[in-house]
Amino acid sequence: MSLIHALVARGSTILAEHQAGKRDFSHATETILTKIPLNDSKLTYVWEQYLFHYVSEGGYIYLVMADDAVGRRMPFAFLADLQRKFSAAPSSSSSGETPVHGLQGSFGPTISALLHQYNTSPPVDELTRARSELDQVKDIMVQNVEQILNRGERIELLVDKTDVMAGQATAFRRGARTVRRQMWWRNQKILALSIIVGLIILWIIAAQFCGAGLNQCSSRS
Repeated sequence: MSLIHALVARGSTILAEHQAGKRDFSHATETILTKIPLNDSKLTYVWEQYLFHYVSEGGYIYLVMADDAVGRRMPFAFLADLQRKFSAAPSSSSSGETPVHGLQGSFGPTISALLHQYNTSPPVDELTRARSELDQVKDIMVQNVEQILNRGERIELLVDKTDVMAGQATAFRRGARTVRRQMWWRNQKILALSIIVGLIILWIIAAQFCGAGLNQCSSRS
């Protein structure tokens, strides 16, 4: 999935958002949102294999999280479209005192529909316009998320990733126990076979001097 999570916020207050994927990135987006300056700007933050693109204008922030493979043209085309739809919505004029997720019911479906559209068949005109704007605006920076977070926030951002890895680690431990058990039985079989082979070799050596039944040695004694 190309575009994963999108939102509209006033400062650090999320007014409406939608998540297209199954994994929850809400904490990551909220943390990054608090780091975005209030001045008009466009920027891309890099976190692992994900990119957080945003447009900040007039006190509002339009943010979309995307896979790094999708590049920057489509996400910024999406943000431009999202900004136009939000500005044209009646609820945007009264959003000055709107609480957190106060526009989720009225504008959340718009974000959902827009994400679906850009993930399935993005409009060609919007992509062309975004390419033109990106070519003209050369100062849209790309910054690593690690550079704007303190140590505590870095640890918190790793929580989701740790949860996923914990499940993988559990499966790995189970697999490791199975492998160890198989290796133990294999070693026991090798040990038993070695003992049997050793006894056969000793019998062969003894048989050369005492006969196959080892009776010659006993009669000599």
